[in-house]
Amino acid sequence: MNTVTSRTVVVLAGGISHERDVSLRSGRRVADGLLDRGHTVILREPDASLLSYLETNRPDVVWPALHGASGEDGALRALLDALDITYVGSQPGSSRLAWHKPTAKVIVARAGFSTPESITLPRDTFRELGSAQVLDRVASQFGTDLVVKPAMGGSAQGVTMVADTDDLRRGVVEAYTYGDVALIERRVSGTEISVGIIDTGDGPYALPAVEIEPRLGVYGYDARYNAGETRFFTPARLSGDITELAQSTALSIHNTLALRHISRVDLIVDDDGVVWFLEANVLPGLTETSLVPQAIQAAGLNLGQVYEALGEKAIADASA
Repeated sequence: MNTVTSRTVVVLAGGISHERDVSLRSGRRVADGLLDRGHTVILREPDASLLSYLETNRPDVVWPALHGASGEDGALRALLDALDITYVGSQPGSSRLAWHKPTAKVIVARAGFSTPESITLPRDTFRELGSAQVLDRVASQFGTDLVVKPAMGGSAQGVTMVADTDDLRRGVVEAYTYGDVALIERRVSGTEISVGIIDTGDGPYALPAVEIEPRLGVYGYDARYNAGETRFFTPARLSGDITELAQSTALSIHNTLALRHISRVDLIVDDDGVVWFLEANVLPGLTETSLVPQAIQAAGLNLGQVYEALGEKAIADASA
């Protein structure tokens, strides 16, 4: 990852999703890294003037640091494709499938990987069939050691750890504040890890696994973005064989979902050494407390060089 020709890069950050603040922090970090490498960087919001601006000014590459639907559901990426604008990250179809957690779980399970048993519950079904009846059936089938989360979303927003039926009811209602579909998943106990995948020119590869140990036991929004709320271990405190299995699993899932350039795969390793897939992140957080930057640095790599190389890979792919 040597220094390349100076590029004009538009970094997209902010937007109107629930993850706006995180996106702004990620975008600033990406922009700083690229500025340190000598590139011309324009930090922009995805507003009503963006598409006209890009058509008129045509940067060498767009670096989306947009979290939430505005950056990860594939719509913006499809518009960039329509404008023939080069961008870092996964293509629209793959983004859309990975962004929808229940769909990603089905694809991954069909490919032979373990993922917790779950049920997807749209808000309309919840109302039409009667909330009490629905939750009784869910508890009867799955028990109450569960996790409820929005079917689409990130940064652990709207996620509830369930221990009883009251938690289950509260969790579903909380998930619906972030979207119209809730994912109810059987909880798997074990070591929570995250594996970043990057492709800086020689094919995708797994970064060191990051082990996550929240101070209060739950890796929620505050634990993710407030320093001191979580202890991270990079590399994870796993045996060599299990670490290798987790990394190879994450890389295979990245490829199974046809993701591109950068992703993050969240996993749990149970006491029997089984690696369970939780979700894949089309555009992982890149803030000062985020997991992928920790893994990049643990691998002995420079953040700015990596962000630069990802941009170069996007440019190379666009011209291939």
